[in-house]
Amino acid sequence: MKEGYSFNDVLLIPKRSKIDSRKDIDISSKLSDGIILKLPIISAPMDTVTEADMAISMARNGGLGIIHRFCSIEYQVKQVEKVKRAENYIVENPIKISPDTTLKEIKQKAQEYHFNTFLVVDQEDRLLGLISKRDYALEEDESKLAKDLMTPFEKLIVSYKNITLEEAKEIFKKYKIEKIPIVDKDRKLKGLITFKDFEYSLNKKATRDKKGRLLVGAAIGIKGDYLERAEELVKSGVDVLCIDVAHGHLEKALRVVKQIKNRFPEIPLIAGNIATEEGARDLKEAGADIIKVGIGPGSACTTRVVAGVGVPQITAIQLARKGAGETPIIADGGCRNSGDIVKALAAGANAVMLGFLLAGTDESPGEIFTMKDKLVKYFRGMASSSAYKSKLEKTKEESDYQPIDEGINYGFVDYKGSVSKILEKLEKGIRSGFSYCGASNLKELWKNAEFIKITEAGLFESYPHDIKYLD
Repeated sequence: MKEGYSFNDVLLIPKRSKIDSRKDIDISSKLSDGIILKLPIISAPMDTVTEADMAISMARNGGLGIIHRFCSIEYQVKQVEKVKRAENYIVENPIKISPDTTLKEIKQKAQEYHFNTFLVVDQEDRLLGLISKRDYALEEDESKLAKDLMTPFEKLIVSYKNITLEEAKEIFKKYKIEKIPIVDKDRKLKGLITFKDFEYSLNKKATRDKKGRLLVGAAIGIKGDYLERAEELVKSGVDVLCIDVAHGHLEKALRVVKQIKNRFPEIPLIAGNIATEEGARDLKEAGADIIKVGIGPGSACTTRVVAGVGVPQITAIQLARKGAGETPIIADGGCRNSGDIVKALAAGANAVMLGFLLAGTDESPGEIFTMKDKLVKYFRGMASSSAYKSKLEKTKEESDYQPIDEGINYGFVDYKGSVSKILEKLEKGIRSGFSYCGASNLKELWKNAEFIKITEAGLFESYPHDIKYLD
C-alpha cells in the first residue's frame, strides 16, 4: 500500500543559505507567457471568496483572482469587466453618456460601474464635456441633464495624442486636474487617463496585461452553458479560463479541455482538479496549460469523508509534478498558513490556490455580521448542496440527479479585515521559508528542498507550547 503525506506530516530541512536579506528573494512564478505572478497565490473560484473586489486586490498585490461560476454569465462578465476597468493607464473604452442623460440615470450608472466620471459625447462620438461626482454631488434635482451639469469641452485639458507616464505626470502637476481625455483632431474620443489610474500604474508589484490592466481569471464548468460562458468571458477581456470541477480526470472534462483549447487557443487554460501522476499527464495531453491539484484537502470540503477518496496534498503535488513535466501546477486546498504554502511550492507547485485563508475579508463576497459576540462572514464549500442549488438557479446547467454534499453548507469564518494585510503576512512567511531553504527563487527551492517526515510529537513541538498567555 502506498503512503501519502500532507502538510502536517512533513517539515522542510533548513539548508546553508546565501541569502543576505529576505527582501531580495524572488518569489515570482510564471504560469504562462502573459501570467507572471509576483506573489504565487491565487484566490479560489468560490462564491464566498472571489468576485471583482477580491480579484482586484489579488492582482494589486501580485497574485491572481479567479471569478467563480456560480452565477449567471452576465454577472460573471460584469465582474471581469469591473476588474479590467479598475486600473487602466489609458482607458480605451471609457464610459460615455449622451448630453440628454438625466442625473438619475447618471447615478444609476455610477452605482452599476462603481465609477463616478462620465464623458459626454454626441451621436458621432465627439467629446462635448465631462461630468464628475463634484459636478452633481450636491444637486438634488435628478431630472437635470448631463449637458447642464458637465464641464464643457472648451474648459477641459485634453490631449490630441497618446501620452507617456512622464507626460501625463507633467499635465496633472501643471493643471491640477484629475482627468485627461484623449481625442483626435475632430474631437472624437479615443481614451481617458485618470489621476487615480496614473497613481496605480506606479505600483510595479501588480500583475497586469499588456495594456496595463489588472489580470483576472474566471471559472467555467463542463456542463450546460460552459461554452457560451467561455465565449462571453473571452470577449470581456478575461486573461485566463479555469475549468473548475471536483474531478478533473473525468473523460468529459478531458473532452472539454480539448474543446476550449481548440476554440480559444490564445487564452491560457487551467484545468483540474486531479491528484495523481496519470491525471496530470492526461490533462496536459488534452491541452491544459496549467493543472490544478487537490482532491479533498480544502477546509470546507468533505469529499474524503463522504466518498473515501483523495490523496494527501504533499504527495498529490509530487505526483502531479511527475505527470505534468514542465507544465505549471497549482496546489489547490489544505494550506492553513504561510509554512504550508512554502511546503506546497517546495513539493513542486508553481502557485497555491487559497479559499479559507482569504475568506472573511473585506474583499470576499457577503456581509459581516455578529455571532456570539464575534464578527464573522459566511463561508461554504462549492460541492455543498446549497452551492449546487444556487448553480442550477443561476446558470443554464440542468441535472436529473442530486449529488450528496461533499462540502460544508453553512459555515462561518472570523472577520479578518483587509486581504492586503493577510497577503503581506503570507508573503513575508514565504520569503522566510525560501531563506531557510537557501533558495533565492522558485527554481532553487525545487532544487534545494528536502522534506523530513515527523511524528505527532514533532507536530506538537512545531506549534507554541508550554506557555501561558496573558488574558
